[in-house]
Amino acid sequence: MKPILEKDYNPSMGILIDVRNPISYDKKHNPHSINISYDKLLMNHQKYLNKQNSYYLICDKGYKSRKAARILTFYGYNVTYVINS
Repeated sequence: MKPILEKDYNPSMGILIDVRNPISYDKKHNPHSINISYDKLLMNHQKYLNKQNSYYLICDKGYKSRKAARILTFYGYNVTYVINS
């Protein structure tokens, strides 16, 4: 799984999901992102994701987004993690 840099993300590529908690998300986030916290996304991925769409996951340091991308890819979703730039 190859990451992309945040500056290379374009909304036409797919949905950008910020996996940080809502408080951290409210402090600073990419204006194109939606917030679904890491735990909520992994526990209810069927509710939030569709296997026909492309998703890009971002967080502050990259650890949670990378880990979530690996798990969700295993479940059959098209997921890329984004590195903050």
